[in-house]
Amino acid sequence: MSSSMFETNWTKVYLCIAESLGVIFRSGIQQRRSSWQDGVLGTNCPIPPKWNWTYQFQVKDQVGSFFYFPSLHFQRAAGGFGSFIINNRPIIPIPFDTPDGDIVILIGDWYTRNHTALRKALDAGKGLGMPDGVLINGKGPYRYNDTLVPDGIEYETINVHPGKTYRLRVHNVGISTSLNFRIQSHNLLLAESEGSYTVQQNYTSLDIHVGQSYSFLLTTDQNASSDYYIVASARFVNESQWKRVTGVAILRYSNSKGKASGPLPDPPQDEFDKTFSMNQARSIRFILIVV
Repeated sequence: MSSSMFETNWTKVYLCIAESLGVIFRSGIQQRRSSWQDGVLGTNCPIPPKWNWTYQFQVKDQVGSFFYFPSLHFQRAAGGFGSFIINNRPIIPIPFDTPDGDIVILIGDWYTRNHTALRKALDAGKGLGMPDGVLINGKGPYRYNDTLVPDGIEYETINVHPGKTYRLRVHNVGISTSLNFRIQSHNLLLAESEGSYTVQQNYTSLDIHVGQSYSFLLTTDQNASSDYYIVASARFVNESQWKRVTGVAILRYSNSKGKASGPLPDPPQDEFDKTFSMNQARSIRFILIVV
C-alpha cells in the first residue's frame, strides 16, 4: 500500500473472518484533522463480521515507511499486518540518489499458539512466554537445532544485483520482542524512520523494537562468493536459552556462487546491558526538509 503527500487516502477493509475485526491502526501516522479515523477503540468501532469499513485520511507532512495492523483481539499475532508507504510529492526530491529497488522486510516474533490462545493467557494474567521463533516476511523459523526443528523450512530470499543500491524498509511487526537486524558482510546506511528522513549513518546492525520502522540503503558491494544471511534475533535475553528466537532470510546476488553457510553474523554482545541500544537510538538525527 502506498500514497503520496496531500493525497487523500482511501482504505477499504473487508472482513471475512468469524470474529469482529479490531479497527485498523496505522503505526506512526499522525492523523491530522482526522483523529476519528485513527483505528483505535473509542474513536472507531470494531468492524463486524461480513461488514466493511472505508478509512479516509490525509497523510500531510509525512513521508516514509509505516505498517498497519488490527488494534483489538490480538489479531496482529495472527498475521494481521502489512506495510504502508508514503511517497514524497513528485516535485520534491528525496535526500539521496533514487535507489535501484525498494524492498519491504517484515520481522516479528512468532508463536505456535494461535492469537486466541495467546489472548486468553493474557486475560488470565499470564505472560506470553518465550516466542517459538522469528519470521521474516512470514517465512521461517530458523533451524537452530537439527533435531528439534525439521528440515526443509523455506526462508525468504531477497534477490539483488551487484553494484546496486536498494532501499530496505524494515518493520518490527511482532508483539513482544525487540529484535536486532543485520546482514552478513554488509553495512546498513540508515536513511529514514517513520515519517522523517535521517542523517545518513552506517550501522553493522540496528535494534528495532516492537512497532518501529526504519529505511536502510543497502549497497551490494560484496564479491558474491556465496549468498548472505539476513538475521533478526531477540535482544536483552540469554542468547543460549533464546537461540530459537531468531529469524533468517537470504540475500542472493544474481551472480552468487553458492548458498550461505557458516555461523550467523554475531549480535551485539551485551546480553542485559541496554547501553548499546540506547546509544544507537541517541545517534539517530532527523533532517528537516520540505516534503
